[in-house]
Amino acid sequence: MGCTRRGFVSLASAATLLGLGACAANTNQEPKEEQEPPAEAPKQEEPTVDLKEFEKLTLDMRAWDYDDENDVYYQLGIPYCLKPGSASYQSLAIFVPGAYFTAKPKGKKFECEVNKKGKVGKFTAETAPVAMPINSGTLSPQACPTSYGYAGLKNYLKTGFVYVYAGFRGRSSGYESGGGKGEVFSGGAPWPVVDLKAAVRYLRYNAKTLPFDAKKIFVFGFSVGGGVSAVMGSAGDAKLYTPYLEQVGAAMHDAEGETLSDAVFGSASWCPVTSFDTADASYEWMMGQYESKDSRAEGTWTKQLSQDLSRAYASYVNEMDFRDGDDQPLTLDETSGEIYADGSYYTYLLNILQDSATEFFAHTEFPYTYTPRHVVNAGFPGDPNLQSAGTGASDVEAITGDASAQAVSGTQKDEEKSDGTSRVEAVVYNTETDYVNALNSDQWWFTYNERKDAVRITSVGDFVRHLKNAAKGVCAFDAIDRSTVENQLFGVDEAGSLHFSKIVCDTITAGRDTYAKLDGWKDTLVKDWTGDLIEVDSLETNMETRVDMFNPLFFLSGSQKGFGTATVAPYWRINSGVFQTDTSLCTEANLAVALGAYEGVEDVSYNPIWGRGHELCEIGGSSEDKLIEWILSCCAE
Repeated sequence: MGCTRRGFVSLASAATLLGLGACAANTNQEPKEEQEPPAEAPKQEEPTVDLKEFEKLTLDMRAWDYDDENDVYYQLGIPYCLKPGSASYQSLAIFVPGAYFTAKPKGKKFECEVNKKGKVGKFTAETAPVAMPINSGTLSPQACPTSYGYAGLKNYLKTGFVYVYAGFRGRSSGYESGGGKGEVFSGGAPWPVVDLKAAVRYLRYNAKTLPFDAKKIFVFGFSVGGGVSAVMGSAGDAKLYTPYLEQVGAAMHDAEGETLSDAVFGSASWCPVTSFDTADASYEWMMGQYESKDSRAEGTWTKQLSQDLSRAYASYVNEMDFRDGDDQPLTLDETSGEIYADGSYYTYLLNILQDSATEFFAHTEFPYTYTPRHVVNAGFPGDPNLQSAGTGASDVEAITGDASAQAVSGTQKDEEKSDGTSRVEAVVYNTETDYVNALNSDQWWFTYNERKDAVRITSVGDFVRHLKNAAKGVCAFDAIDRSTVENQLFGVDEAGSLHFSKIVCDTITAGRDTYAKLDGWKDTLVKDWTGDLIEVDSLETNMETRVDMFNPLFFLSGSQKGFGTATVAPYWRINSGVFQTDTSLCTEANLAVALGAYEGVEDVSYNPIWGRGHELCEIGGSSEDKLIEWILSCCAE
């Protein structure tokens, strides 16, 4: 019998004391007169890591509080890294259904250990998933709860989930005021993602003493927080984050020396704001090119910039190698009059709109009341202090009124109030015909065939002009005056608001001679952008890399350098109101198509919802109930 290399490797340890005799005995060679001495057994390798390095991150199982009335064990204010820049933000709270523990009192606290026989709903202490909210639509910092409230947690815990509310630093640097100090801590990209990754690693470091399935961690968020959820789902274990994780003292291995992962099992988002590398160009291609007032008025340099960014977005799409379910490339073709309003990518988006409208008619009972909504910050439970402050309120107040008194019209009625805000009345449509006629009040662009149960829309441009006008000016994200949330996200410590978009910088640099002949141009603008783009953060990471670290497509698209460098979540849920004007439809559509082509992604639930805006939108039911149903379905497969 011969000895293959694979056999050699598998037999080596057993054969060493015999001078590899297991292989030699099967050769036809004669033994030598002087036998070589037996090979020495290999020395046991010293551990390559310090097994006690993260010992201080061991969860104190004697420090649980208990809600006797609702049978919940919880701990608040648990530091999840060794070297936090901000103790108030870089800590977490854990809420556990009582059935998963056996406990005995230790003074005012309880000492707990996992009850392997404990069961809640479909889950046991070994199979329970973790639900982890990203509770900041504008990416303000999320503090760890300082008090406990059961009401918001009820549905999650009664379903059998373990609920973890992790604090994280937000879009800007800040001051750590605890202990009378006023020390500055870094914020902005990529720190919110780094902190959440550190929190996930903390949970896995303590997985042997906590009652959950350490593989099944789900994150969810809204707006920019939804974008962070998408990054968490796409950038698991990506090496780009390692220096940042090491700086905060995140657990990199467990007590046995095994490498820890920060990958998640599922990512859910509502109206995700992300992919900032092309956000401005995408906005102009989708919406800006159909607008002709304010910053897009004829004769202004920003009107020309809008058109140029639209073309730049088409070039980006054609380089990205987006592919549909049949593995056919999605591309844009140039047209006259409307810029790049043709091609398979254009058809992909048009079909999304038509299918969304068709779903609307399938699930809507008439009379139908349309109430415009725009939510600034959605509220996920876990911190009762936020709930008492009114988090989750909309900045548009809906008036329901008596349906019989409402006009059957597509026109919204605004009422200016004394405080300067406005109220938008709900509009009631008695029948499908009334609704369709209202949409087509100035031109016929929307058709609903009731017999075939199908909608036809003449063009993306017609949809945008009627229902998705550009509410933001040119450079909607990387604002010319650096005034947006996103400018803050890519600021660096004292330089708290910076330009970050290379595609905008390249476009204005190439077109500066043309722009100089138009209204509003300033010669300093090219210098403003180029100067900001060379800024680096405290770890010497450049702007382009920081933008990549906040872009899920960097890790999902085969045309990007980050492709294949991360562990991608197998389960995804993306809900978005197609009427929203905060981002382009392309943002979530690109994410969905990239995930659909990514090997290892098991399921992508993408729900573009007609008649809804920037909010926690669902096709019937509450966002909380639907999220719980989705997590249950992911765990059942």
